[in-house]
Amino acid sequence: MNDFIAARSQMALSLGFHIIFSCIGMVMPFFMAVAHYYYLKTGQTVYKNVTQAWSKGVAIFFATGAVSGTVLSFELGLLWPEFMKHAGPIFGMPFSLEGTAFFIEAIALGFFLYGWDRFNPWFHWFTGVVVGVSGLASGILVVAANAWMNSPAGFEYINGQYVNIDPIAAMFNEAWFSQALHMTIAAFAATGFAVAGVHALMILHGSNVAFHTKSFTIAAVFGCVAALVQPLSGDISAKDVAIRQPAKLAAMEAHFLTEKSASLIVGGIPNVKEKKVDFALKLPGFLSFLAHGDFKSEVTGLDRIPEENHPPVAITHYAFQIMVGMGMAMMAVSVLYFAALWKKRKWLQEPWLLKIFALATPLGFIAVEAGWTVTEVGRQPWIIYGVMRTADAVTPMPGIAYSFYLFTAIYASLAAFVAFMLYRQIKMVGKLYDVQSFNH
Repeated sequence: MNDFIAARSQMALSLGFHIIFSCIGMVMPFFMAVAHYYYLKTGQTVYKNVTQAWSKGVAIFFATGAVSGTVLSFELGLLWPEFMKHAGPIFGMPFSLEGTAFFIEAIALGFFLYGWDRFNPWFHWFTGVVVGVSGLASGILVVAANAWMNSPAGFEYINGQYVNIDPIAAMFNEAWFSQALHMTIAAFAATGFAVAGVHALMILHGSNVAFHTKSFTIAAVFGCVAALVQPLSGDISAKDVAIRQPAKLAAMEAHFLTEKSASLIVGGIPNVKEKKVDFALKLPGFLSFLAHGDFKSEVTGLDRIPEENHPPVAITHYAFQIMVGMGMAMMAVSVLYFAALWKKRKWLQEPWLLKIFALATPLGFIAVEAGWTVTEVGRQPWIIYGVMRTADAVTPMPGIAYSFYLFTAIYASLAAFVAFMLYRQIKMVGKLYDVQSFNH
């Protein structure tokens, strides 16, 4: 493994883990706040128990997210020194603001965890909401920094120098809104489905049913609403990418030849040598419609882009297909669930519906990982799109492969630790959190 691939793999591994921790850390506080609100309104102990159980989950993910995020900030400087040297002064602002949001989140979480019976109940509830809002702000600010790499703005590149820097313009670049919207909804869908799936499994096991049913309902409603509105933000993102990064769109769709009324490809195996896609289902005109809102318009193919600027087609295409496939599956489950809520209330008690949710537990996070793969791999060979190549940004230090192996071991152990902690939390529901609710 050469050092360049090792540096990229280490970054991919770190981000792949961190994104799960940060999605849950951004979204779970909102679930917690809803349960807490119900408790304050109804006085039912079961809602207090759900809130307290979930707050422990938030604390676990907050701690692991802080650790994995700190590692990432060091990796940016150590693995990509050339990139940070030039980019740091331009897109440093969202990172510093993210630090501020993180501190607010930490303080609010401390207040929330230790504020039971010490604060005014509504002030205590408000601290929980602050945890969610500041977590969401952190996520959006980091995505703004990533969007800048996809859509560089706020500087002029003259004779190899970055001059006339405007950090506000860099932060609010052309891609930030579509990326932040898509990522935020994705976080809600992925976390909603993951949490609902775990609670569905516990209901099927017949343990602490009242507790898990309340938890399941809150998470499922959040997840299903997000899954149903996600295609709208996906459409905004696709139209944005079609204009700004035609190479990325062409790789996502394995679209080799520029043509009018371009077909949307479902599945298929890209054959890069012969510039075609084998075994694909083609929907004529739909790619033109997705990219430009018109079935006849022309979509730029990879033939218009110099060979050395092509992203890896196969990885980008498969990742995009996985993301869309998972999204469609989650929409189908959401339609079922809302049909059950709306018309067929007795379905809600049926084991088959709970089994579907239990099986759907990982779908959202698979979609999130695939979507990030599309964003990052689809931008290659650039680290700053059209300005700096990834190969020019990497550290000249030898032996990066060993650091990659070491970090793989660290992240694997961190994942095992988190899984153990969550398993223990779920197992202890009966002893810790569901004691009083038997009286109802």
